[in-house]
Amino acid sequence: MAKKDYYEILDIKQNASQAEIKSAYRKKALQYHPDKNPGDPTAEEKFKEAAEAYEVLGNEQKRARYDQYGHAGVEGAAGGFGGGGMTVEDIFSHFGDIFGGGFGGFGGFTGGRRGRRVNKGSNLRVKVKLSLKDIASGVEKKIKVNKYVACKACDGTGADNGTAFSDCSTCHGSGQVTRISNTFLGQMQSTSSCPACNGDGKTITSKCPSCYGEGIVKETEVVKLNIPAGVAEGMQMSVSGKGNAPRRGGVNGDLLVVIDEEKHPELTRDGNDLIYYLYLSFPDAALGVPVEVPTVEGKVKIKVEPGTQPGKILRLRGKGLPDINGYGKGDLLVNISVWVPKKLSKDEQQVIEKLRDANNFTPNPSREDKNFFERMKSYFE
Repeated sequence: MAKKDYYEILDIKQNASQAEIKSAYRKKALQYHPDKNPGDPTAEEKFKEAAEAYEVLGNEQKRARYDQYGHAGVEGAAGGFGGGGMTVEDIFSHFGDIFGGGFGGFGGFTGGRRGRRVNKGSNLRVKVKLSLKDIASGVEKKIKVNKYVACKACDGTGADNGTAFSDCSTCHGSGQVTRISNTFLGQMQSTSSCPACNGDGKTITSKCPSCYGEGIVKETEVVKLNIPAGVAEGMQMSVSGKGNAPRRGGVNGDLLVVIDEEKHPELTRDGNDLIYYLYLSFPDAALGVPVEVPTVEGKVKIKVEPGTQPGKILRLRGKGLPDINGYGKGDLLVNISVWVPKKLSKDEQQVIEKLRDANNFTPNPSREDKNFFERMKSYFE
């Protein structure tokens, strides 16, 4: 469905000034404010449309692009107001300054829009070291976490025996305070959390002797982690509710587990593939040889064919790491390198010179002299 013209939404002309655009938006926002039209989805949609229009037209650069290219010129620039990408509360936060900070309520209709704030503890971050073998199969780890937990003596309330409370004298137990300010639109009413009791509605008359009124104490907890196969360095998983407990009750924070991948002594990881660099002597590369190569599960034997060239890659399918989303396994890539000795004995040097002079050691040799290779091989062993 085609989007509506932003100028039509705000009922303004294309040559409207910024002051006129701002005034038109105020008017529409007041008209379709959700608290003024409770339960009316049409009004709420118009409220969002007006915010989307003002987001573009209230910005000179975005407005210029819109005037030249239409909606295509500001795709993604309107913050997603009209498409439901942002909530009404997001719009309040984004444009509240237009109404002198009192955008939460017009003439007292703050309603039940804001509930009492729920306290949440802080998150904790830990690193867990994993070997390639752990990553290949998935692993269960138990780690010790030093964190804040709710005080058992007062059930996390901070009050002696969990009952030493009285109503807050500032908010009279409501947890909220109301402020009325005068603006050019008239008196505006806004409601916020009570600063005296942090929105609790109660104050402690006698502090808990164990936590000194904080409601939390330090303890070490053993946390069990089930880490799936296929994770990688730097990945982060979250364990809900295993972070710090909040002061005086609420919801625990989360434990953020960061994967620290240990380097394998022989294998290099490339996504879900593993790379192994196999070094062969010239005779082994020329004659072919059975060799053992490491995998995550253990050694496997492979056959290097005669005449294998440096840089050739042998692919062992399914010998890599599993995909974390379950899309199969990677491969083990055996990268062939031919080792050239830095120092030669006189006998070895003579053999190499004979090889250099042989006709079959030109590029793309036309014949093989396997017996000669076998004689030469002994010099390198």
